[in-house]
Amino acid sequence: MTTMVDVAQRAGVSIATVSHVLNDTRPVRPATRQAVLDAMDALGYTPNGLARSLVTSRTRSVGLAVSAISNPYFTEILQGVEAGALDHGYGLLIADPHDDPVHERKVAQLLHERRVDGMIIAPSADPGELLGYLGKHDVPTVFLDRLVDTPADTLSDGSSRTASAASFHFDQVCAENAEPMAQLVTHLAELGHRRIGLVAGLPGLSTTTERITGYRHGLANAGLPYDERLVAHGDSQSGAAERTTGALLSLATPPTALVTGNNAMTIGALRALRERGLSVPADMALCCFDDFSWADLFTPRLTAVSQPSKEIGAQALQLLLERLASPSRPGRTVRLPAALVHRTSCGCPEKAGRSRGPATSGHTESPETPANPEKGPVS
Repeated sequence: MTTMVDVAQRAGVSIATVSHVLNDTRPVRPATRQAVLDAMDALGYTPNGLARSLVTSRTRSVGLAVSAISNPYFTEILQGVEAGALDHGYGLLIADPHDDPVHERKVAQLLHERRVDGMIIAPSADPGELLGYLGKHDVPTVFLDRLVDTPADTLSDGSSRTASAASFHFDQVCAENAEPMAQLVTHLAELGHRRIGLVAGLPGLSTTTERITGYRHGLANAGLPYDERLVAHGDSQSGAAERTTGALLSLATPPTALVTGNNAMTIGALRALRERGLSVPADMALCCFDDFSWADLFTPRLTAVSQPSKEIGAQALQLLLERLASPSRPGRTVRLPAALVHRTSCGCPEKAGRSRGPATSGHTESPETPANPEKGPVS
């Protein structure tokens, strides 16, 4: 087996220099670094990752915790994280917290015990225990898709734990939610709809809150009143969305158009419409938040908000790397623009424009702040 001693002898340098090249523990002149890399290549030397981690206190691994990994949206986020991790020489450990507050805390502990350098997490609707654990152990963390309040505001189960969490800095990245949802509702109103229903996501998620806010803004922009009976929670799942869509359709005066809060709930809504023999858009116009690869293959083709999921994943990884390099810097919240993809399920003819382009003006970034409750829910 080739050793560091063999590499050092071939490159004509000390073992310490080889170690510095491998572990980036001290600057090495470019020519010397290249000589070491050439010797490793010629000898077929494979670094011992475990030994390296003992030297650097880093495992060059990242923990990723997102629920419903089979969801195309989160699958693309995973692809964005993985691509960035590989580019920077990091491995990825993946776990599914199932949107359960107790389970997500256990997942975070398991990843931490495996000595990941940092974590990227899509938090649940009640992340208090998660924030407490991450803050207590000062784990470098980026939250994606859903925003969270600061730990000092969220935790209230003990002064010492709250105090330790209060100094915990984390970063967040998500897509714009309110304005794209408002565009969907406004568009349906422009087509003549006056009773527009919303199948909203899991209560407590920032995405649910923000998208409900966008829904209300869209109604206000069109001069339509808000009717709470037209808003039903599908809990971000297909089965629940099917049931709650059925409830909306059973109203004495049902909606003539529906907006769904994510792609899983879109499937549930379509099933409920099919069970009642209703067609889209002849009997019910339909728009959805979350575009997905087969949305263009449905008949009719689905008008949807497309989120930059791979970019969200890549941005989350970049924020984590920056956090690892500067652990004490203030946290940042980054929002990426979403785009309205205009197809035909809304009732427009096939010749309509394919897209209105970004629903927001561009990438925005803010200092560490909780999601603004005045901006409403997210799914």
